[in-house]
Formats: sequence, C-alpha cells, structure tokens
Amino acid sequence: MDRDVLLGVVIGAQGLRGEVRVKTFTQSPLKLSAYGPLRTANGKSFEIAELREGKGDVAVARFKGIDDRNAAEALDGIELFVPRSALPATDSDEFYHADLVGLSAEDAEGRYIGEIRAIHNFGAGDVIEIARSAGDTVFLSFDRATVPTVDLANRRVIIAEPEDPAALEERGIE
Repeated sequence: MDRDVLLGVVIGAQGLRGEVRVKTFTQSPLKLSAYGPLRTANGKSFEIAELREGKGDVAVARFKGIDDRNAAEALDGIELFVPRSALPATDSDEFYHADLVGLSAEDAEGRYIGEIRAIHNFGAGDVIEIARSAGDTVFLSFDRATVPTVDLANRRVIIAEPEDPAALEERGIE
C-alpha cells in the first residue's frame, strides 16, 4: 500500500494574489514542489504555480487556480500530502516517519507493546505515539535511547523501557 506522506500544512493567506504560507515538513521549504502535485486527505489536488522561501520552515506558495486572498483564506489549515512512492529512496539506515506508522512496537524481549500510530513534534522534539492493545495510547520520546532499533524489514521497532524515576533518584541520578 502506498501511504500518503504529509509535506505541509497551510497556515494562512499571504498578500492579495492568492498566495498561502505553508509550514513544511521537508528538508528545505523549497522541496515542497519537488514531488509533484500536492493533495489533501480527501483527494483534492493542488499544483504549485509559484514557490518561495519564507521564514524558518515556511514556504510561500501560489497554487494554480487560487488567484485571490479569499480563495487562499479558504485553504487555511489544510494538510498537503504526496504518495510515499513520490519521495526519494532512503539509505538502509534511514526512513521517513510515515514508514513507521503501523509498525509493531516491541520491548527488547520481543513482547508486543502496541502499534505505532504517529510521530509528532509538539515543539520539544519528536514523540512516538503507540496505541496499546488495552485501548490506551502512550507517548514516548522518539530518540535512540527510547527507540534503539527501527527494523523496517520485520515491520517493528524496539522500545527500551524508560527507567523508573524513583530508581534513578536512589542511584543519585536526577
């Protein structure tokens, strides 16, 4: 199955000519146009007519057929995707966050913890969301200490159990 990969989110209109500001999740904001037409979750397609860099991870884009501020304002909040197959291949030790969604999360002994639902970044670094079989969800830091192994071939990640804060305190580690 070819998953869609989120490349950006429209965060507002820019000017009067139909341009929008897009928070990008690409290596460079200008890469937003590198993978073909963008589409929304419901399948509406957008072709970039003009693109320039904004501040930080923001691109300023004008889509074909969006020619005024009112039309641009109507796009506020839409998520923009491309098929995973449109992205460049990764090296053996690389992956896209979208590649992890649906993988099994296991502990070091191979016991099932849950299924990866998403990777988020709320501003303080990446967080992995795992849906457990009990019906609840757990969020863990997505770093090498917590997720030492990503095994795409076997569709799983290994989760290192976080140390108990009380045990760390007993050993004088805070």
